Amino acid sequence: MKSLIAVVTLVALATLTLAAQGGRPLIVQTNSAGDNVMLIDPATDRIVTEIPEIEVGHGAAAAPDGSRLYFSNEALSTLDVVDTRTMRVAKRIPLSGHPNNVSIRKDGKRVYVAITGPQGGVDVIDTMGDQRAKTIRVLGGVHNPILTPDGKYVVAGSTGGAVATVINTETEMPEWSIHFEGGVRVFCFEANPDGSTKRMFAQITNLHGFAIVDWAQRKEVGRIKLPDIPVAERNNEGIQGAPAHGILITPDGKTLWSTSKFNSAVYVYSMPDLKYIGEVKVGKVPDWITFTPDSKKLYVANAHDNTVSVIDVAARKEITRIKVGQVPKRNITAILPTFPATN
Repeated sequence: MKSLIAVVTLVALATLTLAAQGGRPLIVQTNSAGDNVMLIDPATDRIVTEIPEIEVGHGAAAAPDGSRLYFSNEALSTLDVVDTRTMRVAKRIPLSGHPNNVSIRKDGKRVYVAITGPQGGVDVIDTMGDQRAKTIRVLGGVHNPILTPDGKYVVAGSTGGAVATVINTETEMPEWSIHFEGGVRVFCFEANPDGSTKRMFAQITNLHGFAIVDWAQRKEVGRIKLPDIPVAERNNEGIQGAPAHGILITPDGKTLWSTSKFNSAVYVYSMPDLKYIGEVKVGKVPDWITFTPDSKKLYVANAHDNTVSVIDVAARKEITRIKVGQVPKRNITAILPTFPATN
C-alpha cells in the first residue's frame, strides 16, 4: 500500500505532515471528456492547479521521486509526460494503439500502458529513454494494468478477452492467467505480512460486486454481491457494462471499498473477513476511487456529475463535493517534492 504516491503544493504547506519522500499528498484527477487534469489538495479539498493539454486523459501514474506525472492520452494515443516543476507536458511518447489505464513499476523505470482492442496488450515504456520498449500482447486487449503489492507482477485485465494475465515485471513475460465469464474491469490486491500477494478482488462485466481470487491457488474462491436497492431507485445511466467500477483497500489494510454505479454509492467491507460494514451515498456514476496515504479520506470520481466526493473514512460520511472537469474517472494519490504556483 505504500506504493501510493502523492504530490506537493505550496498551499497551506505548514498544515500537512510531510510524507517520507519529503512531499505531501495531492489527488490527481483526470477528466475523460476534457483536456485537462486537476490536482486537489486534501488539506483544503480545493483544486490547487490544473495541467492543460491532456485531451481525453485516461490513466495516471507518478514517478517515485515525484519528478514526473504520466497520463495516457486517448485523443493522440500517446503517453504524456508531465514535468512536475512546471506542470506542463514535456514529452509525448507514441503508443502502439488506443490506450486506457497506466501504472508504474516501483523503481520508476517502466510504465505499463493498457492498449485496447483485438490487437492490444500492454505497452512497456522505458522511462529512461522515453520510448516504447515492447508490447506484450494480451487476448482481447487490456483495460487496466495494475501492479501487485510487491511489484513483482503487473496484472493486465482484459474486457474483450475476459481474462486477467499475470506478467512478470522482470522478465516482462506472461506467467499465468485467470479467466472469468465477463470482462475484467477494476481490481485490487490484499498483501501477506511479507508484502507478497494474498488475494485479488476483481470487478467483472455485469457483476454488481466483485470476485475473490486466491493468489496462491490461482483461482476464484468466492464472490461478494453489493446490496440491492429498488429497481425504481436504481441509476441506469453510464453503466457501460460495469455496475461496479472502482475498488480499493485502505492503505492501513483495515477496510475494502467498492463503488456502485447502480446505487450511486460506495460500500465498505472489513478486512480480511469481508464483512459488510455500511454505505456512503455519493454522486451519480462513481467510477474510480483513491485514498489519502493516512487512510483518513477517500476521493470518489462521479463521472456523470463532474464532481469528486470527499469521504471521511472513519465516519463513513461524505464531507464535501468538488466540482471538477468533464466526466472525471481515473484518479490517483501522489507525492511531489516541489510544486509550482497555483494557476
